[in-house]
Amino acid sequence: MLKITNSISIEDWEITEQFIRASGPGGQNVNKVSSAVELRFEAERSPNLPPPVKSRLRKLAGRRWTKEGAVILQVDETRSQARNREIARDRLAELIAKALEKPKRRIPTKPTLGSKKRRLAGKKQRGEVKALRGKVAPDN
Repeated sequence: MLKITNSISIEDWEITEQFIRASGPGGQNVNKVSSAVELRFEAERSPNLPPPVKSRLRKLAGRRWTKEGAVILQVDETRSQARNREIARDRLAELIAKALEKPKRRIPTKPTLGSKKRRLAGKKQRGEVKALRGKVAPDN
């Protein structure tokens, strides 16, 4: 069981782990040992996550969210299978913890009277500078 907060924890049946061969450096060990982990969390079917958290998790997961409603995390950072598994579980916990935070509602603000006056004064001054540009009349 993976504990996220005091009220939310992920059961073992919701998480499946598959060990695959890692890419990258490591010599012959890479070709022999399946040290990378692919963690799959069935978020859509999870009874422990409320619907608003699921929708925020979908946005946060991005490409890691599948059509079936699962989050897939792949970790192949270390040569140790156990450490990769630990990192994947920590990342899942972080992702869910981020999804638990409600975003602040944006309160639209209006420009102040002073800022409006400064903007208009700047526009007027710029217009005067441009008005002075032009052809010089030949003196007769």
